[in-house]
Amino acid sequence: MAATVSVSGGSSSESALIFMGTGCSSAIPYPRCLISPSHPPCHVCFQSLSLPPNRNPNYRCNASLLIDYCESHGNHRYILIDAGKTFRETVLRWFLHHQIPRIDSIVLTHEHADAVLGLDDVRSIQPVSPTNDIDPTPVYLTQHSMTSLETKFPYLVNKKLKEGQEIRRLIITTFVINGENAITPFLLQGLQHFISGCR
Repeated sequence: MAATVSVSGGSSSESALIFMGTGCSSAIPYPRCLISPSHPPCHVCFQSLSLPPNRNPNYRCNASLLIDYCESHGNHRYILIDAGKTFRETVLRWFLHHQIPRIDSIVLTHEHADAVLGLDDVRSIQPVSPTNDIDPTPVYLTQHSMTSLETKFPYLVNKKLKEGQEIRRLIITTFVINGENAITPFLLQGLQHFISGCR
């Protein structure tokens, strides 16, 4: 179930926060609870099947937030925080519902599966151009996460192209947090963000 928080009202000319997922790393329902119930059974997982997912507060995808930022001239910028294992499901359910046409940039909080395994599916919602004249989607992350993603998704990382090679539409760019516990501000699509680096 996705929740929307309007920053200043609720019309299409205002900014909003859309909670795409608020579940744990395995999402809810947890398959083991359903196929091999414990005694007593897990009530939350069974309740997550009692209603359709879009009306069920117990059916939850991986934690993810979409910032719909309305600029002063009315243009919208869409900033996604984390794209985990359930990213494709959240797109099919909530992008249509909230009329989200694209993602302009992505912030990854860490390199675990619940935050990054949906990156490959981001390509399926990006604009397409036969002349490859569309800017790639920037992804902001720590150097530690970047090192991990270079192994997981080598084809998404910006590398020098050979003659005639297709341009990849998703480019991962490195954003390094200064120090383990530093709070570092940075600008992203006109918004100032603060990230607290912690373990």
